[in-house]
Amino acid sequence: MSDKRCVLITGAAQGIGKCIAALLLKNSMRVGIIDIQREKLARTKTELSALGEVFVYRGDLGDEDFIRQSIADLAEKAGRLDAVINNAATAVNKPITELESEEWNRVLSVNLTACFLTAKHAVPYLKKSRGSIINIASTRALMSEPDTEAYSASKGGILALTHALAISLGPEVRVNCISPGWIDTREWQDAKPSGIDELTPEDHSQHPAGRVGKPEDIANMALFLLKPENDFITGANFVIDGGMTRKMIYE
Repeated sequence: MSDKRCVLITGAAQGIGKCIAALLLKNSMRVGIIDIQREKLARTKTELSALGEVFVYRGDLGDEDFIRQSIADLAEKAGRLDAVINNAATAVNKPITELESEEWNRVLSVNLTACFLTAKHAVPYLKKSRGSIINIASTRALMSEPDTEAYSASKGGILALTHALAISLGPEVRVNCISPGWIDTREWQDAKPSGIDELTPEDHSQHPAGRVGKPEDIANMALFLLKPENDFITGANFVIDGGMTRKMIYE
């Protein structure tokens, strides 16, 4: 078995997933990245390859065969698999009376079922390495805005799946969850998303921590959870939101 650890990250063509991949590469790990976006994935591979060894898999996380084959290929090429970080997500936010069942099912498939499937097929390798799983949920699992039923339900499901897996897979495999709050991902995207304004002082000041979050905030927690010396942590959910879910707001 190679001495250099290998981590699989889903949804890593941009945003938080890409940032996590970059940080792990800088810390002498190898990464496998999964995404469905062809052009962004190709550009991300070029950028990340300058930092270390990167394995790329393009496909749909709703496809169990694709997930199984990707994990098996990565474990074979790297000689080991030490962790899976389930980061990929999609959203369809609309009034519940307008939300189609196909849209609901698609959100749950990518956001929640894919976490189950990656765990299912990665567990044999993770047991050998005494590795870990990190699921990226959201503070939407704990609080909501209108018309976010599918996304919020999928993220709430991730919290429950996390502690269930931690009990089922321990002590060989640790399973934890990170719930980001407001994270400004624009610096880790190819282009600024249309229709999004620049952050204001008010955006930052409403957070008890004094600022809106950055992808690095999530990546740093992921790196912490991957360290072997932190092997007493499992079944936990870490809310990284600048304190917003602890703030009482009255209008």
